[in-house]
Amino acid sequence: MAHAKSMGIAGAGLLGRLLAWQLSRAGHAVTVFDPADDAVARFDGQGAAGFTAAGMLSPLAELDNATSDIAVRGLRSVGLWRDIVRQLPGPPHFAERGSLMLAHRADKGSAERVLARLRNHEVAGLMPAETLDAAALAALEPALAGVAHAWLLPGEAQIDAVAAMAALHDGAAGVRWCWQRRVTDLEPGALYVEGLGWQRFDTVFDVRGLGARPALPVRGVRGETVWLHAPGLGLTRPVRLLHPRHRVYVVPRPGDVVIVGASEIESEDRSPVSLQSAVELMAAAHSVLPALAEARILRLDRNLRPALPDHAPVVEVRDGLVRINGLFRHGWLLAPALVEEALAA
Repeated sequence: MAHAKSMGIAGAGLLGRLLAWQLSRAGHAVTVFDPADDAVARFDGQGAAGFTAAGMLSPLAELDNATSDIAVRGLRSVGLWRDIVRQLPGPPHFAERGSLMLAHRADKGSAERVLARLRNHEVAGLMPAETLDAAALAALEPALAGVAHAWLLPGEAQIDAVAAMAALHDGAAGVRWCWQRRVTDLEPGALYVEGLGWQRFDTVFDVRGLGARPALPVRGVRGETVWLHAPGLGLTRPVRLLHPRHRVYVVPRPGDVVIVGASEIESEDRSPVSLQSAVELMAAAHSVLPALAEARILRLDRNLRPALPDHAPVVEVRDGLVRINGLFRHGWLLAPALVEEALAA
């Protein structure tokens, strides 16, 4: 193709795979470098944070601790994911059934304060939370019958993060994936790769997350998840429990898998999940889903999410160089919109 360019991508996480998929479909020659052994998820706390994420696409719920700009981009990303998933091999599981916010009877005050913060933001196209009575909640999610307070957040979605990461890799036809290759330096039009030296391209993309230090003041924020096998649970929507101390989510996945998470720790420790975190997460989830008592623990996972000092993402576009970083806890929510912005620029 006359417009085809050579593209070098530093990092094969969610952003790197999404860029490789889109650029290769546009006819460009794409090479991706990453220090991982291969494209497969390993859940050892060392690889791409995208594998650990629950895949909640929650532009409204995130307004509890994010800006309206996050919600605008997130709402755009839900539509982009809808189109992307249709074109991926598989395709990976993607659902737009909304999500639920729940609170125990004693915690209604805390929940109302969260809902007030959500209402303080006006975002075009974002529908407000709907209060559900006991009958409405039981009709939507029988597994949650008995929870005191519930609200439906329409328009929110979910994606199977592990399956989507694999599909983005497998669907990126013609991309050259260079595993066990760490990018240690870069400049417009060039990447310095350990063992290979400087590699020249028309444009390079730096999406290395924490690997972008010291060029960007990015830090790691630890997140932890519990993966459960819960046959017969029947949960179909992501759930957030509003609690004075915890913001716990429960997300159903295909194959009777449920992911429980939300621990957010200011630490770059990559060691296994602590007993305290595991107990608190599972106890909170069990308090709204008693049937989880018979679930089996499949995995305790952890990873570091890249965050900038203001917790806002950065998209930097110069001639021959594009940087995207600082997605923090909003990786899956923001990635398609940020990639769209970068490629448009």
